[in-house]
Amino acid sequence: MFRYSILFLFITFILICSCKHTAKESPVPVKPDNYPPAISKIITTRCATAGCHNAASYQISGGGLLLDTWEHLFDGGNSGAAIVPFSPECSPLLYFTNSFEDLGPVPDGNMKMPLNSSPLTREEYLTLRNWVIQGAPDKSGQIAFSGNADTRQKIYVAHQGCDYVTVIDAEKNVIMRCVPVGKEVTIESAYSLKVAPSGLAYISFWASQYILAMDTRTDSITDAINIGYPNSNILFTPPTGNELLMTNLFSNSLLRLNTGSKQVAASYGSNSFVSPHGIAANNSFDTFFVTEQYGNIVHKVAETGWTKKISINGQPPSTSPGGPNPYNLIMSPDKSRYFVSCAGTNEVRVLDAYSDTLIAVIPVGLTPQEIAVSRTKPYLFVSCVDEPSSLPVFKGAVYIINYDTYEVVATITDRYYMPHALAVDDTHQKLFVFSRNIDPQGPVPHHNSATCNGRNGYYSVYDFQNMQPANNKRYEVTIDPFAADARFK
Repeated sequence: MFRYSILFLFITFILICSCKHTAKESPVPVKPDNYPPAISKIITTRCATAGCHNAASYQISGGGLLLDTWEHLFDGGNSGAAIVPFSPECSPLLYFTNSFEDLGPVPDGNMKMPLNSSPLTREEYLTLRNWVIQGAPDKSGQIAFSGNADTRQKIYVAHQGCDYVTVIDAEKNVIMRCVPVGKEVTIESAYSLKVAPSGLAYISFWASQYILAMDTRTDSITDAINIGYPNSNILFTPPTGNELLMTNLFSNSLLRLNTGSKQVAASYGSNSFVSPHGIAANNSFDTFFVTEQYGNIVHKVAETGWTKKISINGQPPSTSPGGPNPYNLIMSPDKSRYFVSCAGTNEVRVLDAYSDTLIAVIPVGLTPQEIAVSRTKPYLFVSCVDEPSSLPVFKGAVYIINYDTYEVVATITDRYYMPHALAVDDTHQKLFVFSRNIDPQGPVPHHNSATCNGRNGYYSVYDFQNMQPANNKRYEVTIDPFAADARFK
């Protein structure tokens, strides 16, 4: 096992257009920028300039954001995406260049861009904003990330603090779309997001009776299913068929939903469940495992309705706080074992899926919660949201477990703050870790949300072949990224 960390004594915030104009720079060859003419006139003369976001300066004083061409714009900068097609509210470049309160949030005076220059005129700003609303196309009308719709790997993120699903291009690591979700005016607090083999991503909400379906080809909401109860917790999708499992705290049950008929086909455990949370299932999808979020119980449920209470620590079954408090669980790829994150005892417990006997206890960091599995490496990834950090301001860690040997093979202690959601991209051998950052004691966000109140979260990307960061970037997203999943497993 090894541990590594990126050592920072303090956080350096690099604004979207932060720059220092230098007296002289070597000339950079002029090349076609591929922006529409009206946009080129603004960006190339106001942003992609010496000391800011041109090729000679962007790594030194431009926050890693290169704006000399349309293609480079969508690489983003050190804090992630600058422009998100169709979503001005999710595009930081528009936030930092806005000087008109009637057009949206305005940054503080020392954060307004262009720095040390006159602000954009109202006409210039509206030209930029309208361009983004139309998808921010290039001069030929091409929209970024619109190609390879059937095969593009994406990471989907649901937010508890803002009714959006963020869509990340897994190759470039940047936000490619922001999709509004929810059925009500108030924040509905998304709780779980799972991508089914059918290509639909399902989203559950704490403050809504609806489960939403999103087409991962078009990134559009295609259906809203009323399950009759609010307070939905975890979702689980089977390998085939039109079904969906979910734990629901309002009814204290495990619900089995037919997504074709949009009906609850079965309900389990309403007489015995107290605080159902995590879900796993066997290969034949006729036996289910459900954690009680408090106490020491995992329920084993047959589709016939038969249930069994499994004590995961050998003590009498209990649903009172103070025990292991099993938060979530996941099956091994061969379905022979299940791994339970125990938030109360800071460990992962491994049980035999047939006999329900304890196989191993794996100590991990403080408050383990989410678990994700790789299909190409023998790895489980566990987010420990409260693990102390040697880095000032930050907290949290990700433990990597070999699910065959039950050894912790690596611990990542990076610039996290309450890391929770995890997404494994086996296509690119990447791990995406999402920090909630909802506590005011966490790192100050790079920018404010244009749509919701609260502190933006962020994500980090790792190459899990060598357990190292893919880069030194902290990609900012809207408030409280709570649940995530990859399009292709």
